[in-house]
Formats: sequence, structure tokens, C-alpha cells
Amino acid sequence: MTMDGLNMSDFTAGEKVRLAGLIARMAKRGIADDGTGNVDLSDLKRKFERIENQARKRKNGK
Repeated sequence: MTMDGLNMSDFTAGEKVRLAGLIARMAKRGIADDGTGNVDLSDLKRKFERIENQARKRKNGK
């Protein structure tokens, strides 16, 4: 369960696949870091949050 009250069962199969892909891309960027710790994940985080918001709206019936 995530902090915003969503369970994995609140996501569609397609959303789960997209989230897994985004997590993999975040990990890949982290591995490719040159040791400075300056990895920009903001674009991927926005996509992740957009998917979470869709699931939240569907769960709350809005």
C-alpha cells in the first residue's frame, strides 16, 4: 500500500506495466550516474504521479 491509500489492485494491468517500465528507467538512470548523484528523474516522476492520479480518480469515482 502506498502512502496515498492506493493498493496495487487499484491499478489496471496496463498501468502496472507502465509503472514497472518507469521504475526500470529510473534505475537505469541511477546506474548511469557518474558518481555525482545529479540524476534528473523529474520527468519520470511526473509520469509516475500522473498514472497514480488516474488510479486515484478511478478509485474515488471522480
